[in-house]
Amino acid sequence: MDSLEVRPLGVPGDRDPAPAPEEPKRRWNTPVVRRRVFLAVVAVWAVVITAVVLFRGGGGNDKTPAALRPSASPSASAGPFTAKQIYQTLLPSTVLIQTTGPVSPGTGMAESATGSGTIINANGLILTAAHVVEGARSIKVSYTDGTSSPARVASSNAQQDIATLQPDTLPMTVVPAVLGGGVEVGDDVVAIGNPLGLAMSTTAGVVSGLDRTMNRDKPGPMTGLIQFDAAVNPGSSGGPLINDRAEVVGVVVALANPTDAGTFIGIGFAVPIGAALAGGPGGNGPAAPPL
Repeated sequence: MDSLEVRPLGVPGDRDPAPAPEEPKRRWNTPVVRRRVFLAVVAVWAVVITAVVLFRGGGGNDKTPAALRPSASPSASAGPFTAKQIYQTLLPSTVLIQTTGPVSPGTGMAESATGSGTIINANGLILTAAHVVEGARSIKVSYTDGTSSPARVASSNAQQDIATLQPDTLPMTVVPAVLGGGVEVGDDVVAIGNPLGLAMSTTAGVVSGLDRTMNRDKPGPMTGLIQFDAAVNPGSSGGPLINDRAEVVGVVVALANPTDAGTFIGIGFAVPIGAALAGGPGGNGPAAPPL
């Protein structure tokens, strides 16, 4: 039997033919390979971004992101303001009016009066009651920022007891009031004014009645008035009557009192803002003294 000779592989001095050389290992850390890997990553990232954009945009031609599109459901409207919020909103639009009139025969001194008014446009025009400035030789308006200015009567409607004043100078920031619309019996209202010289006072109440008539000796009765129970007194006249949306709905002009005291007992009257700006007819009804 032939014998089989076994030799260990790789022993030095081996005369057998040398094994075939191994294939060289691929090297990954070369400029060419790195460039190919970078381009592949960029391509994958571009595909991902494109897919996200198409998904959010619905694949159509509308480029507007979904979050920026207008909603079909209406947004909730602001609720009614509190008396505090109404006061803070209208305070910059309210002014103190001080007038001096003719010299009184009894005292030899010029008569003076106090009233209220509301800034109604960007030119600083002030809406007030006509009797506040009737016969005045000089008119001074004081703003809530502490400044004041002489003013002149720009227009006057004695029948409606409404006047407008144009100041010579304006406050640094003019804040016109928002003029509102109609009111209904039971609506909350706020009055701001200067009763008995107590500057920038506020009171709250409700609309007690509508289309009231006030008799006057001259120039005749007034009709279509708002009756309210927010407290007002002399000095409040010409000030704003405001609804719960901080809109001026009337101009305070008078109160009712069965005595000669001329103080508030729960019944005040205001000219509706529409009539104050456009005028209106007269009528008959109970008498009420102006503030």
